[in-house]
Amino acid sequence: MYPAPALIFDLDGTLADTSPDLLGATNAVLAARDRPMLDLAHLRHMVGFGAHALIAQAMEASGAAVTQSQMPALVEIFLAHYRDHIADGSLLFPGVADTLAALKRDGARLGVLTNKPQELTDPLLPLLGLGGLFGAVYGAGKRPYTKPDPRIFHDVVADLTSQKSGGGKAVMIGDSVTDLNTARAAGAPCILVSYGFTPVPTRELGADAVIDDFAELPQALRRLGLL
Repeated sequence: MYPAPALIFDLDGTLADTSPDLLGATNAVLAARDRPMLDLAHLRHMVGFGAHALIAQAMEASGAAVTQSQMPALVEIFLAHYRDHIADGSLLFPGVADTLAALKRDGARLGVLTNKPQELTDPLLPLLGLGGLFGAVYGAGKRPYTKPDPRIFHDVVADLTSQKSGGGKAVMIGDSVTDLNTARAAGAPCILVSYGFTPVPTRELGADAVIDDFAELPQALRRLGLL
């Protein structure tokens, strides 16, 4: 039996297509300020850096940048709408449920590391059918730092390691430069999916592996010597 690896997953754009519900919350903010709405094509390139960054990009794209003093009220509008519609249109990407279940069955330690607020991550996972699957779930707010700060990656790994004996390596699995930078800063390998939320094609980012289908993950892990 191989030493159980710690597989640390991004959420939005990696495990689930959450863009329809994020779009709804973003457009609620824009509507409250009489700004034109965004569509999915524009939004998908804005996701992955946290709610503040998403709102800031959306406001700028719709007319003018938001000031720091305006941001708290806009974040409240975003969060209120998103809480009420958190999984209306969000779906797991193909192959995610079966692949994660098989990896866990084979002994892998699974964790989530996302810049989505913790208060939104916790209720979303069970609604996506992923409740109880992860040994550690870290969203924005669980620590005073977020991705790409390497400390939060190490925190997730340490949490998973304390729950199960055995060594094993750790890998970041995501969809964007934020995930890649987190892994690089933490000295860990990185696997990126090609279908996620990123303005730069993942194959141009320099990850250790890129997969087009989540079901390819075990094969990529084996190629990297992690399984």
